[in-house]
Amino acid sequence: MGNNKTILGEVWDFLRVRKKWWLLPIIILLIMTGALIIFGQSSALSPFIYALG
Repeated sequence: MGNNKTILGEVWDFLRVRKKWWLLPIIILLIMTGALIIFGQSSALSPFIYALG
């Protein structure tokens, strides 16, 4: 129980230990896409975000 890690810490350890650096851009793009969807729903910038797509 003393070794509590966040999800981000677990992913970082996985990438570092197993040398799967090619996964890092995919993970970053998924996070950015999720953030764009969340912020695009209830933001004053949503008309500009939808114009990009």
